[in-house]
Parts: sequence; C-alpha cells; structure tokens
Amino acid sequence: MQSPLFSYTEQQSQDRYTVQNPQLLRVSLTGHDDVLARKGAMVAYQGLMEFDGEYQSHGQRSARAHTGEGLDLMRCSGQGTVFFANLAQHIHVVDVDHDGITVDSAYVLALDSSLHTEVIAVDSQYGISGTGKYQLNISGTGKVALMTSGQPLMMQVTPDKYVNADADAIVAWSSSLRVQMQAQTHSSGVWRRRGNTGEGWELSFLGEGFALVQPSEVLPPQNHDIGQGVRAQYGMGQHGAHGQNQNNSWN
Repeated sequence: MQSPLFSYTEQQSQDRYTVQNPQLLRVSLTGHDDVLARKGAMVAYQGLMEFDGEYQSHGQRSARAHTGEGLDLMRCSGQGTVFFANLAQHIHVVDVDHDGITVDSAYVLALDSSLHTEVIAVDSQYGISGTGKYQLNISGTGKVALMTSGQPLMMQVTPDKYVNADADAIVAWSSSLRVQMQAQTHSSGVWRRRGNTGEGWELSFLGEGFALVQPSEVLPPQNHDIGQGVRAQYGMGQHGAHGQNQNNSWN
C-alpha cells in the first residue's frame, strides 16, 4: 500500500515531551515518572501502559463544586510512549519553574505528576458577588502541555507596559503578575450581553512576566439563566458558556 499518509510517521526523540505535530503530543514514560493527562485525551500508545482515574482530595472536590474550576485527570504510568490530543487543538509545552503559571483548566492537556495545582480566584473591581474568575495555579518544577484554538500570541508584561486581555481569550499567565478583572463597559451595562462595545470582562496584568492569548473567544448566549452566578452567564469556567460551548459542540 502506498499513500502520502506514510509521511506522518512517529517523530523519534529523547525528550520526555515531544510535540509530534501541532495537534498531537508524544510523552515518553520510563516506569518511574507518571504523567497526568485530561481524561479521554489518549489517542494511542506503545508499550506497557496503565491508565487510572486520578484521585481528588476532599479539598479539590469542594473547590471544583464551588468554582467550576479543576481538572478531570487520569494517571498514566508504565514504560513506553503515549500520544495525547484534544479536539485537534494546538499544543504547546511549557517548563514550569519556581515562578509558577496560572492557567484556565480548559486549556490543560497534560502535566508532570510532581507539579502542584491549586484553584485561585481573580476578583472583580466592581465587587459584585459571583463575578470572580477562577483559575488553576500550577507550581513546582516540571512540564505542562497547554492547548489553544489556533496559534497563540505571547505578550510580555513589564512594569511600564501592562496588558489587557479578554477573559474568554486568555489562556495562561505568569503567577507573579498582579491581576485585576474589570468590564469594558460601564457597570450598569455589565449585565447586558457584552455591554455596548461587543466586549465583556477583561483581565489586566501588571508586573513582570507574560500573558498567553489565543485567537478565539466565546460569546455568551443571550438571555441565558444566571445559574451558577454570573460566571455561568458570561462564559467563565467549565460551568459557563465557555465550558458549555466546548461540551455541546461535540455531542
């Protein structure tokens, strides 16, 4: 059999994480270094591998129930190679150091089991209950594979150049940055569909670090029930329009 498909062969590498192609991640396991991955993200593997649902502590379950933020993980162990992908999204491997990285859990594909994750809140300057955006803070030393819809934009943040980003387009940022959540429109228009400007909530980043933005954002539906607070209406977190869009689009 002959076909151009045979040009898409496995890329050999000594690295633990290898981006096989823009939408496919290859992870090598030696039997001593487990990897945690989004449940259902495995598309193929070679060797002797085991996949187990990752245990969540009571604190993690409680945080997930109250915030909608968190990761449904599986623990991958064994000797061989495993390939991960999710909805053909673009994959990027990031080295996490002592500074840490803050990320929307919807964009995490896989990470080293040695890394620590914690749900944190970004407060609104309007002080409106329920409008905080919840994110995952990933700390420690190791690698995490992030996903974006399309090729992202990495924006540098410096003390004399702060960055604003749409809350539905931001993927991750340096944990050391100071972050404030605000609306593009005046406060009385916050409750209308993305206000008068076509834009909704945004995050402002100050300090020294980076902010990673993807070329995609989710518009909240009109006349949507508030449900789990404003986050459900304005597309924030996995229970919001952002998460519902991802779930419903592929059913």
